[in-house]
Amino acid sequence: MTKDGGGTDLIPGLDALPGAAAPRPGRSGKSAAAGKKAPGKKGARSPAAELPVARIAVDMSLPHLDRPFDYLVPAELDAKAVPGCRVRVRFAGQLVDGFLLERVAESGHGGKLLFLERVTSPEPVLAPEIVALVREVADRYAGTFADVLRLAVPPRHARVEAEPVEDAAPALPEAPDAGVWREYPAGASFLGALAAGRAPRAVWTALPGPDWTAAIARAVAAALSGGRGALVVVADGRDVARIDEALEAELGEGLHVALTAELGPAERYRRWLAVLRGKARAVVGTRAAMFAPVADLGLVVLWDDGDDVHAEPHAPYPHPRDVLALRAHRSGAGALIGGFTRTTDATQLVETGWAHALAADRNRVRATMPRVRYVGEDAQLARDAAARTARLPNVAFEAARQALESGPVLVQVPRRGYVPGIACGRCRTPARCQTCQGPLALASSHAAPYCGWCGHIAGDWHCPECGFFQVRAVVVGAKRTAEELGRAFPGVPVRTSGREAVLDRVGPERALVVATPGAEPQAESGYPAALLLDGWVLLGRPDLRAGEETLRRWMNAASLVRPQGPVIVAAEGALPAVQALVRWDPVTFAERELAERGEVGFPPAARMASLTASPAAIRELLADTRLPDGAEVLGPVPVPQAGAEAKERERALIRVPRAAGNVLARALKEAQGVRSARKATETVRVQIDPLELI
Repeated sequence: MTKDGGGTDLIPGLDALPGAAAPRPGRSGKSAAAGKKAPGKKGARSPAAELPVARIAVDMSLPHLDRPFDYLVPAELDAKAVPGCRVRVRFAGQLVDGFLLERVAESGHGGKLLFLERVTSPEPVLAPEIVALVREVADRYAGTFADVLRLAVPPRHARVEAEPVEDAAPALPEAPDAGVWREYPAGASFLGALAAGRAPRAVWTALPGPDWTAAIARAVAAALSGGRGALVVVADGRDVARIDEALEAELGEGLHVALTAELGPAERYRRWLAVLRGKARAVVGTRAAMFAPVADLGLVVLWDDGDDVHAEPHAPYPHPRDVLALRAHRSGAGALIGGFTRTTDATQLVETGWAHALAADRNRVRATMPRVRYVGEDAQLARDAAARTARLPNVAFEAARQALESGPVLVQVPRRGYVPGIACGRCRTPARCQTCQGPLALASSHAAPYCGWCGHIAGDWHCPECGFFQVRAVVVGAKRTAEELGRAFPGVPVRTSGREAVLDRVGPERALVVATPGAEPQAESGYPAALLLDGWVLLGRPDLRAGEETLRRWMNAASLVRPQGPVIVAAEGALPAVQALVRWDPVTFAERELAERGEVGFPPAARMASLTASPAAIRELLADTRLPDGAEVLGPVPVPQAGAEAKERERALIRVPRAAGNVLARALKEAQGVRSARKATETVRVQIDPLELI
């Protein structure tokens, strides 16, 4: 049981750390005594005098080989072969990379052991606590140690490793005062607990506005003042830059580093080494930073945990929320999971007692929140007949006109591009590509339709149902919206921010800023108003998280608006997500969502695994899997594939009670090992608790 309430089953993987796997007979093996050769033989190698056996994690992702292997340490490599270093070994007749996990006196294997071929680098890049974390994450997500290790340790740069290391380190900060945390009733006590070396865990519902970066920086300073390190994970490089700026203002230079992919391999590795060597005590980065080897970890922070950018695209697909929770539990560190809204997963942590809620009182929320109005209810449509079909009804136009007098206006559009979806102008049949049956779209007002899957130009498209050749827009993108607004507001500059070009900030001058969700730039002194268009596109997605994700995107955009500034959302006012936005009450919405999912057995109230492969491969894996009691197999169902030559693929879901999640992951991993040992030609993609279930 944890000190702050709740048991180890609250977060998957919080049970006792598994011990080192007992060595098993392998293809490469030999006892320490058998490693000695005749001293007079040419080229003879002798094992090290002390601790001659090294346990090596070989860079091999085959599930049935997911265990350490024993090798002999030659005497000439005795000083270099330290735990955590990179090595090269001969495995199955090939030279492969690996990491030396530990050195022991004897091997439990009575066969023949091979010698290490060489030590690639004597730098101990794999700390023992990271080894335990990698093993735990691999087991929790039904993956292999090697796959997780590739995510945890960046590739080596010999030139960077050889650079001189500065001995001097900046002094740690003193315990800070509460600062912006005074806005929250429990904020000062949370900071005090961090500074005192305790491990408070909180799910933080942040007030709207830009102060969230300063609040995180102040929490990091509190953890560092107690002599411990801190790790902050955010969704993208723009948020990293904002936190980096706030940390520099709070801590000064030298105490923290920022880790992003944009740095380049050499600079990223240089900064990662600074963390490993204890020169940098705090780290801020994107999802890859969740494994950063911070010494004496005292605080983990995850901002906007509902953002799907946090989802790792590489096997075994770990989520930073679970990884950081595991790290906090293992190291006795504090945890801060925050955002303007709240996810059902974070609500689960609060309701089980693993974390406490950290939020401002309602009076403070009302003083800082924008004034949200919705358009789409029957009364509004009766007053404004044009609003039945217009994407910008009269109330939105008036709000934009008035706000433009004092600064820029934010316009959020759910889709990028010009017209990402078209249909027949007469019968409204969706327009499909004749080559691959993919959806057709328009890149501009003068362009011919093109396929969003194969790129084929459909200049001679005719409707297969009625023969009509003209098309109409089904969904309007950001570019088309910018074009329409330019005509509606002549003389007002229109700026776009999306996938092709993301703006970081905009000035105080009047402008219309059209942005897709997640690409909204900050404005100096905040936006005087915001328009959230096409709410039906977000709410109508066939996704279990549609309502939760829509509210998150709306609140993230509305948080950029000045206090009491108008926000117009184009959606039906009776919908729960719209009502939560109007009241600025994401907590009640998340609690209701979690309760409803618990009634029907959906995550996070239950645990689920997704299996994606050909129908035959899924059948074979299910046949080899010893499912836990109470498991329910849903499907399989076909998975839509892009392109005419796409292979037939299906997806099956396995649902189990939350307490059986670890048992399910272990069973799937064992079944994957059976298929791997049989040398199955097709790999089944296994995802534990995937974000997308539909």
